[in-house]
Amino acid sequence: MKQQTLQGSFTLKGVGLHTGLEIVVTFNPAPENHGVKIKRVDLEDQPILDALAENVVNTQRGTVIGKDGVTVSTIEHGMAALYALGIDNCLIEVDASEFPILDGSSIEYVKEINKVGIETQSKDKDFYIVRRKIEVSDPETGSKLTLLPDDSFCINSYIEFDSKYIPNQSATMDSVTDFQTEIAPSRTFVFVREIQKLREAGLIKGGSLENAIVIYERELPQDELDVIADELKVPRQNAKELGYLNSRKLVFPNEPARHKLLDIIGDMALIGKPIKGRLIAYRPGHKINNNLARLIRKDIKLNEVQPPVYDPSLEPVMDNIRIRELLPHRYPFLMVDKIIQMTDKYIVGVKNITSNEPFFTGHFPQEPVMPGVLQIEAMAQTGGLLVLSGLDDPEKYSTYFLKIDNVKFRHKVVPGDTIIFRVELSSEMRRGIATMRGLAFIGDKVISEADFTAQIVKNK
Repeated sequence: MKQQTLQGSFTLKGVGLHTGLEIVVTFNPAPENHGVKIKRVDLEDQPILDALAENVVNTQRGTVIGKDGVTVSTIEHGMAALYALGIDNCLIEVDASEFPILDGSSIEYVKEINKVGIETQSKDKDFYIVRRKIEVSDPETGSKLTLLPDDSFCINSYIEFDSKYIPNQSATMDSVTDFQTEIAPSRTFVFVREIQKLREAGLIKGGSLENAIVIYERELPQDELDVIADELKVPRQNAKELGYLNSRKLVFPNEPARHKLLDIIGDMALIGKPIKGRLIAYRPGHKINNNLARLIRKDIKLNEVQPPVYDPSLEPVMDNIRIRELLPHRYPFLMVDKIIQMTDKYIVGVKNITSNEPFFTGHFPQEPVMPGVLQIEAMAQTGGLLVLSGLDDPEKYSTYFLKIDNVKFRHKVVPGDTIIFRVELSSEMRRGIATMRGLAFIGDKVISEADFTAQIVKNK
């Protein structure tokens, strides 16, 4: 799959939930590997913030990113729309310290993205693949998020409140393709008992029944309810009549649970990569969502490239017969058993290490260890298959080392190991010269790595 951006720019205008200001936000196309960035165009130097989890500075009633004293809040609804529609690269310009709240959902962002269209770019999309259980919890709130391996990004979300209107609700998204119709229209919600405290804290100055579901589930004195109604600029009502204050009906019976799921998507978008995994969320909120996103970001920073997924039961992209048609190497120097993934930019090869490898006879008889130089040779043969497969009549060409740099060996390789090589082109091939970056994995561990340059030569 390839990276995507917008085909054109779009602009939305509306009130800010917390500031009450009239705000303009513009979403623009961006180049490959740009990611999502937010520019404060109202400030003199127009600072740009990376929309990443480690830049989150506040999670009270929304997600706030910041750096060097510059902040932008309430970004989660726009980020959810970008993520769910597969937009990897976007520059967002906003003229205030928050995004407009619009109707309290993501639907307006979705509509505008569909209007301007989506452009496919040439670089490969980079996924975060969940390989093992990842869990975060908050004993104070009872919240818990569990991320499990899965073939796509899906969410099961459960919310629970001390309220007879939403004592507990659940929502599920089995595929991001469901987002536009099943999740995006779900609005944010607030309890009447929270409104006064929020306003005293300087929040929700722009809050109204037009941009939030307001739930009146505990009877208040009539004078207190009248003050709240006046602040929200809505007609006063009988304090004994409990229920939803909005004249607009719920979009879904479980709209609050679906909105919490929407918030999860917006917060997970801040890892900077689409996820392949199933998230089970119990009592989610922006704080715990960000805790999980930060944990994933740490894993991404620690691992230059995620280990490729290897399923031995799947048919290889290139078997040993095809490999021997492309490479001149033969026993005992053919170091690649099969190719399991290949694009025009990278290739993934497999080498099964058995106790019958000829080099174990002398390296070493009592403690067999695969020589590091042969790991690099196997890595280079894998890269050779990548460059040769892109040629017409590849059988007529061979690849030769010109240079090897930045070689590192991290773990020994012994009989019984299966090495997975991932080799990627570092730049476009020019005049028969290919520069590549190679990584070798056993399981989740990088065991060796190298940068190398090879020349493609036509056989005599």
